[in-house]
Amino acid sequence: MVVLLSNLVSNVPAVMLLKDLLPNFADPLHFWLLLAMTSTLAGNLTITGSVANIIVIEKAREESPISFWEYLKAGIPVTAASIVVGVISLSYF
Repeated sequence: MVVLLSNLVSNVPAVMLLKDLLPNFADPLHFWLLLAMTSTLAGNLTITGSVANIIVIEKAREESPISFWEYLKAGIPVTAASIVVGVISLSYF
């Protein structure tokens, strides 16, 4: 849910929307860390997921144009793998 929301409205508004839910969890600190990690890594999913992605794609346009779908082909596995590794890592925190 965080990955999709972060790509729809960007990561900062997504965190602002979800922050009020965190005190309801048994370990709010752990869920804050999960939210921060997931919303940050979610920016790798699509070109529009991060301002940095947009800047790089725009700068590279003349040399090597990349479509939204081409980027998504790489963004899906990179985002999925990094979030899985992050969640596993945070489970030991």
